[in-house]
Amino acid sequence: MILSQPHNQKILITGASGFIGSFAVAEALRRGDEVWAGVRATSSKEALSDPRIHFIDLPYGNSEQLAATLQAVKPQVERWDVVIHIMGLTKCQQKGDFDRVNFDYTRNLVQALDAADMRPGQFIYLSSLSAMGPGNEQTLDEIKYTDTPCPNTLYGQSKLKTENFLRAIPDYPWTILRPTGVYGPREKDYFVMLQTLQRHINPAIGFKPQYITFIYVKDLVKVIYGCIDRNLVEKTYLVADGDVWTSSDYVHLSMRKLGISWALPLVVPCFLVKGLCSLMETVGGWFGKLPTLNKDKYNILSARNWKCEMEPLQRDLEFKADYPLDKGLEESIAWYRENHWL
Repeated sequence: MILSQPHNQKILITGASGFIGSFAVAEALRRGDEVWAGVRATSSKEALSDPRIHFIDLPYGNSEQLAATLQAVKPQVERWDVVIHIMGLTKCQQKGDFDRVNFDYTRNLVQALDAADMRPGQFIYLSSLSAMGPGNEQTLDEIKYTDTPCPNTLYGQSKLKTENFLRAIPDYPWTILRPTGVYGPREKDYFVMLQTLQRHINPAIGFKPQYITFIYVKDLVKVIYGCIDRNLVEKTYLVADGDVWTSSDYVHLSMRKLGISWALPLVVPCFLVKGLCSLMETVGGWFGKLPTLNKDKYNILSARNWKCEMEPLQRDLEFKADYPLDKGLEESIAWYRENHWL
């Protein structure tokens, strides 16, 4: 039997100033929870203006300072009922940064919480479908959470390494979520595609269809709090809205929502993109930098199967997306226009 958890909980949300984090904070406030937002002193708080928010700057990279910070707030908070760990890197300039931020910083936080006797009742780790790697491109079978993970990017490898660390801690109340492509207001990567289409350019890599999946940010947040309400611990879920799109169908829907009647197809063969990414990474390596176009990026862009299994999520959370892509794109584009991004 799954016991429902009460609202009015004390919740720490790391990466709170980011795209997903800011929506997680908004939902916690709506529910009446006591919200602690992990935000660096240098980060923008534009989306975190509610006076009820408690801010905390967690120096993840310095274990001593992190321990001191937790000890300083312990008299006030005692311990958090839930930690929603969203903070992480999706892109970086140095290859080692993925492990340093996504793995080392998470390990430091978990160990510091335990050392301060502040282990939460639930630790929700926002991983990624990239921790699994893409699905089989011949059979086009769905990726299942029971499949053997085979991440093909440094980012995905760092996420999987962190997942395995959490699972190895005895009796630790972890919950791991592996969302597919997350989009919505304030998101920047899918926004670039919309912006490019609005300029009447339709870029594509390769000539084979790509099967892609999405989750609107508000639906991802709904899953996070569904796991909290049902106290689902030691569980791993793939998170998507349940629909599968080809890349061309996604483009056509985006054009319709943008009110664009045409866009010039610009198809670049995979071998050319792979060669360019390899060259850029080699040149970047001379200067100690990881350029935007690199081998990891190629592996992401060229993967053809991002279908994923939804049955466990639908069974355990009775999950049904409130925002299928048609509705989510419409709301996103409206926000981008209202805020003069488009």
